[in-house]
Amino acid sequence: MSLSTSLLWRGVLAVILGIVSVAWPDITIGAFAVLFAVYAFVSGVLEIARAFSSDKAGPVFGWLLLALLSIAAGVVALAWPGITALVLTIWIGAWALATGILEVALTFRQGQSAGERAAWILGGLVSIALGVVLFIRPDIGAVSLAEVFGLFSLFYGILAIVQSIRARRVIKAFQPA
Repeated sequence: MSLSTSLLWRGVLAVILGIVSVAWPDITIGAFAVLFAVYAFVSGVLEIARAFSSDKAGPVFGWLLLALLSIAAGVVALAWPGITALVLTIWIGAWALATGILEVALTFRQGQSAGERAAWILGGLVSIALGVVLFIRPDIGAVSLAEVFGLFSLFYGILAIVQSIRARRVIKAFQPA
């Protein structure tokens, strides 16, 4: 898959996620908690399978302990979705901060035009701002997070689609006629 196609799909999916998050924030947060619980349960089952595929007692105990922790996290996510939403808020803040810093850092690669650099820096700074806000005010609530995350996803998706179009133009410019 080419860079432009990858950016296009990433952008389209981000725009769809953004629309859903802004239109139905309660459903979005509930879906995040349920998805996390499903992930934790699947992870627990896989850890159990890994434990019984080991031939040594030490790793078996470690994998079973990880399975127990994963399953417990899934139960907590379903039993207390509010706490799960707060933890996910902080986790999304950490993700946004890390990806924003990385995007800003990656703008200094060679071969990019000033417009491309500006777009990546802008996207990175918006991501950093989201992360900082979520760390400073995790009490803004899961519904607010869903709406802010939706707006962020819309912005990021549109930016990725624009970058995809630019990448396609660059590729076509260098292809022989």
